[in-house]
Amino acid sequence: MAFLLILILSEVLTLVVLRQHFYSKSRAKYFISIVIHIVLSLWLWILYVEITTDEGFFDTPWHIWHMMNMTGMICAVVFPRIILIILHFSGKLARIKYGGHKRGLTNTGLTFMVIMLSIIGTGTFYGRFNFKTENVTIRIKGLNEQLNGFRIVQLSDIHLSTFYHHSHLLQKVIEEVNSLKPDLILNTGDFVSYGWREFGRNDTILNKARSRYGNIAVMGNHDFGTYHPYFTEADRDNNVSIMNQLIRSSGYKVLNDENTTINIGDIKIGLIGIITMGRHPNIVHGDLDKAINGLDSVDLKILLSHDPNHWDLKVTRRTDIDITLSGHTHGMQMGIYTKKFKWSPSKYFYPHWGGLFSEGDQKLYVNRGLGVLAIPFRIWMPPEITLITLNPE
Repeated sequence: MAFLLILILSEVLTLVVLRQHFYSKSRAKYFISIVIHIVLSLWLWILYVEITTDEGFFDTPWHIWHMMNMTGMICAVVFPRIILIILHFSGKLARIKYGGHKRGLTNTGLTFMVIMLSIIGTGTFYGRFNFKTENVTIRIKGLNEQLNGFRIVQLSDIHLSTFYHHSHLLQKVIEEVNSLKPDLILNTGDFVSYGWREFGRNDTILNKARSRYGNIAVMGNHDFGTYHPYFTEADRDNNVSIMNQLIRSSGYKVLNDENTTINIGDIKIGLIGIITMGRHPNIVHGDLDKAINGLDSVDLKILLSHDPNHWDLKVTRRTDIDITLSGHTHGMQMGIYTKKFKWSPSKYFYPHWGGLFSEGDQKLYVNRGLGVLAIPFRIWMPPEITLITLNPE
């Protein structure tokens, strides 16, 4: 009810601001601003009505897509309107003795609105689908020469509702993956955001990804139904079972606190998968001792652990795991990501939030993810396909 009241007040008061600011100065600007206001409001209210009247399952792709778009509209339209209203009426209050308003304050609010709408619009329609293939070389001390040039594609955090209405783009991602001719495809989890229904029919697209020695995946914390507001414990157990089936039907072998070995000639690579549950800051990691059991004789150990904080907590200086692959952070879907400079607000929650890190002979790579979560945009933090090439140090 409070949110509805905020929406109504922002609508009415924004109309008042536009009339007071433009009507007496330029009728053309006034009518143009009103048309833009109405177009944005129509989309906002259509989303609101569809979400609030929806009686279907919470975790359908349709519902999640609408919720993300509503969040985007709040960021791009409602919040800037509130800033405009505050600035405009502050200007009126400052000139209460003389009448009128401080036009500079209102213009500042209007400029802020245009900037926010432009940035978020670009991040929604372009940024979230601006897939980047990152070519990463990981040098391993003592790597067997037979593994020199071994190619691993890492995918992470697909959040399949991202591709609702855009399944052709998911197909293009898979085509790009196949064009890289990977020896292994490793997926570090979060196929969905809330529950198994979000998967839709996307397993039929994901299972087209091909690698020489197989595709391996772990489940991320979202895959466990952690964030579904209506799941009972029984529902969550059922969700885990169905998610395992759907990931397998997507062409992956799923590792739940377990390991598997692939043979390349007389070389063995041990692949370890840890489950990740809970939510920040109370993330729950699986049993690494159980998962690594029986891998003493392999030539290379690679861990799939969704949460990069797990690397510091349980992997470095405690195990002989060579490479850990993680995702989870998304780079918070905003920041700066260039070859020379990388920054994201996620650094304040995850010291290793994106890219390659080393601790002694152990390596960690954190993938920025393919999809989006909660907000439908990425701002200067492009989605990622990672091609890792192994070389001896």
